Amino acid sequence: MAYTLHRGDALTVLTRLADHSIDAVITDPPYNSGGRTSSERTGRTPRAKYTSSDAAHDLADFPGDNRDQRSYIRWLAELLTEAYRLTREHGSALVFSDWRQGPATSDALQMAGWTWTGVMPWRKPTARPRKGGFKQDCEYVYWGVKGTVDRSRDLYLPGFFTASQPRKDRVHITQKPVEVMRQLVQICPEGGTVLDPFTGSGSTGVAALREGRHFIGIELSRHYADLAEERLRGELSRDDFVLVGPEK
Repeated sequence: MAYTLHRGDALTVLTRLADHSIDAVITDPPYNSGGRTSSERTGRTPRAKYTSSDAAHDLADFPGDNRDQRSYIRWLAELLTEAYRLTREHGSALVFSDWRQGPATSDALQMAGWTWTGVMPWRKPTARPRKGGFKQDCEYVYWGVKGTVDRSRDLYLPGFFTASQPRKDRVHITQKPVEVMRQLVQICPEGGTVLDPFTGSGSTGVAALREGRHFIGIELSRHYADLAEERLRGELSRDDFVLVGPEK
């Protein structure tokens, strides 16, 4: 398997990629969430919004998380429109969101042309209880398809995921567990290509390579692009990995 990691703005890079070159888009965009009011959403850093005040880490912030609601919907719709152009017929888009941005995410997905096909919860068992109410221990994966679902594949994936990102292995504020991502990348046909326009620390790419898929990533943050590059190179250097060769 092979990977390509682009460094730069996702929307700018996507416009340079070829039509119908991707089999699945699997991504965790900046939620631009984390508050009930505009000032709470746009006036705080990602670390302040998405981690507790006593979190025992000093993980780097990431850019692009301070849009207001309407600019977020428009931006995400533009990005998913470019991703739609890149994707082959019957290909899928899997987009992470939280409860606040769920409606915005489903709107953007449909505005971009995707057929909205489902929502899969991802439950985080180690999430903290919430005094006086319900525990906020779920995020969601919005599933869209270009055209219709490919029913020729003998594929049966779960509609619910349960896992927490181990703290000792955490290198990104909003890092997703590789065990969850390995299940998601199976929506891409074996040997196909997975695109993640918001690569972060590279979990989608690691999962894609492990599951026998090629990977194209885009990351704006130099810090996280360096981390993703390190993890992807490390994945290809494993003794049990069959190397086709990383594309540069």
